[in-house]
Amino acid sequence: MPMQNLVYVLVVFALAVCPASATAPVPRKSPDLAIAEPTGKLIRLSNYNGKVVLLDFLVTNCPHCMRVAQTIAKLQWELGSRGFQSIGVAFDSNVSKEKVADFAKLLAVPYPVGYISSDKVDSYLAREANQRFRVPQIVVIDRSGVIRAQSQPIGEKNLEDENYLRNLIEALLKEKSSGG
Repeated sequence: MPMQNLVYVLVVFALAVCPASATAPVPRKSPDLAIAEPTGKLIRLSNYNGKVVLLDFLVTNCPHCMRVAQTIAKLQWELGSRGFQSIGVAFDSNVSKEKVADFAKLLAVPYPVGYISSDKVDSYLAREANQRFRVPQIVVIDRSGVIRAQSQPIGEKNLEDENYLRNLIEALLKEKSSGG
């Protein structure tokens, strides 16, 4: 009997500390976002209205983030001329313009990479400030500025898979913008 009570307490504690993998509803209108490039120039998400945009929220010293960024770079090369735009968004407690510039140079990504604070990432992803999540976090926005796909806090294998992403992006590129 005491063992059952212990298990019950542990389950209740786990549920209280680790809320279910709630995420913001999709689809939803994408808020604007300003991301600082290493040069100091701001990348404004609103400047890409009419394009299919992929935001890659990453940590610069994460090997998994680097692998996913290479997949995204390949898609950018292949689909960029058709209206697709990737943007890397670095964040962590030690993010700096130097680390972001080194990350972009090391991977030779053909798209802009900038950085923002963690609280802006939480706000954009509509997450609680203390909610833990896996990186990278991928967001795909259609030509009308609507978020059509977003990683779950625990990660999203589909949004890290090259074929899945290619099919999703190609489908969104075929859609017409409804303005917005």
